[in-house]
Amino acid sequence: MTYTDLFPNELDIHRRVGAALIDVREPDEYALGHVPGAINLPLSELQGRETEVPDSAVLICASGNRSSQAAAYLAAQGRQKLKNLMGGTFGWTREGRDLVIGDQS
Repeated sequence: MTYTDLFPNELDIHRRVGAALIDVREPDEYALGHVPGAINLPLSELQGRETEVPDSAVLICASGNRSSQAAAYLAAQGRQKLKNLMGGTFGWTREGRDLVIGDQS
């Protein structure tokens, strides 16, 4: 079981069909700016909270490193069709896309 890497310009397609966006950064990082619609579930808390991540979720972090770790872990736990946002939040903003500031999605 694996996951698929996703380019930032492909994210809107997944958002439109209702994919869950899971930001695995720590709460202070998330509050500084996150992809609109993303909910915060820190990688440090993922073990024991796997059921909060549905199949077909898109995992996001700062650069794509932690989210790829989370995606690999969740895939090993049986989650299907997971996506990892390549370049993470940095890649998202590099393309001129907006972030939401604060601790709300």
